[in-house]
Amino acid sequence: MTFEVRNASFGYKGGKMILSNISFSVEKGEILSILGSNGVGKTTLLRCTLGFQPWKKGATYIDGMEWAKWKNQEIWKKIGYVPQAKRSAFSYTAEEMVLLGRNAHLGLLSQPSKEDMKLAEKCLEMVGMERLKGKLCNEISGGELQMVLIARALATDPEMLILDEPESNLDFKNQLIVINTIRDICEREGISSIINTHYPEHAIAISEKALVLNRDGSNVFGDAKAVITEKNLRKAFDVDVRIRSFEADGKMHTCVLPIGIINNLEPEVVDGIFPKQDALIHGVA
Repeated sequence: MTFEVRNASFGYKGGKMILSNISFSVEKGEILSILGSNGVGKTTLLRCTLGFQPWKKGATYIDGMEWAKWKNQEIWKKIGYVPQAKRSAFSYTAEEMVLLGRNAHLGLLSQPSKEDMKLAEKCLEMVGMERLKGKLCNEISGGELQMVLIARALATDPEMLILDEPESNLDFKNQLIVINTIRDICEREGISSIINTHYPEHAIAISEKALVLNRDGSNVFGDAKAVITEKNLRKAFDVDVRIRSFEADGKMHTCVLPIGIINNLEPEVVDGIFPKQDALIHGVA
């Protein structure tokens, strides 16, 4: 499946444009990470992309056909959506929560079949949460709930997963579990994915493509390694950063280190403000 947004913009009535001239594409098996500071419009972008809010200009396309021309049921057979995890107000078991992902495949009054039940169990196994089968979602941890929501999206049997900050509010271990699970599923199943994230390191680790949103309304899209640079992160987050790669356990890893707030100064000037940090990072202090 090819998923595209072409020349799209969005703004609330009577207000300025929040998103301007957004264009990106995701091909089968690719992961796109969307980065940007708080309030820049990452969640709004996903909502517009998924048709929850209408674009003011431009459109979303699936396999070359505009979103509005697709039937809703057909769209949600192709796409599994994982919103930001919130505590469930309903006493669903983990298995029941995952079964909700089969709604697009069921008739209005249809009940889940034995095959649907088996698929729900398989999806829990895919995210390593089969042990939660009979547990209530309001009694499990935040990390466990996030994995159950991913399993629910997988129960759609989608060609693409779209996730809104899937690793937010999780500790280091659970962040890695979530990110590694997304990467492994996409590689193994040939599923593509779009992820909103606050963590450039996660985006570098799993993404083929990246979209960086800036507060001035501009954006940068392209190959992840070409887009997630010190210069682009400085502009997006108003933070001076260093990106460094290193080897550990036979694998290359990349870290992104924030070393100071820019306070709207030019990056070239900021580099000179932190000579000690620069020296430490380069190993010459």
